[in-house]
Amino acid sequence: MTSPILTSLTPDDVAQRLLDGRAVLVDIREPDEFARRRARGALSRPVSTLDAKGLSLPDAREVVFTCRSGMRTTANAQRLATACGARAYVLNGGLDAWDAAGLPVERDLKAPLEIMRQVQIAAGLLVVLGVVLGLTVSPLFLGVAAFVGLGLTFAGVTGFCGMARLLALAPWNRPASA
Repeated sequence: MTSPILTSLTPDDVAQRLLDGRAVLVDIREPDEFARRRARGALSRPVSTLDAKGLSLPDAREVVFTCRSGMRTTANAQRLATACGARAYVLNGGLDAWDAAGLPVERDLKAPLEIMRQVQIAAGLLVVLGVVLGLTVSPLFLGVAAFVGLGLTFAGVTGFCGMARLLALAPWNRPASA
């Protein structure tokens, strides 16, 4: 992925800039995504909070933005470049390319799956369950699949996902008590 606003760098180029102390790697994914898997040393600055909180970077080094695949970074290139205020770069291929290049990645397999992956799993299972029960027990169960489809459509149109909100309340998604 490349952007006319952010200069694209290979994972090896970014690793060298980080090693030289010339750059800081900023991951723009959401906290649940960052908690599960991230490039070692990356800072979390979710794009969803960018307008409210800004970047709040520790110094004026070069800024290299990343996400999982590079798509989100490219889609938000103008906002990121503006928030950065300095020369900005994008990690070509994102965290997936960083990982594929054999560069250090921190993983916390105890962290819950990202909320959107949980939504995809739950929605898929509900659709399959609705269809199977609709074919074997009663056609009324096909309404479950239709309801999930309408919910996903509503989430896509409005940006509000009720299932994600419900899953966020699940015990495995709550932070441990102190």
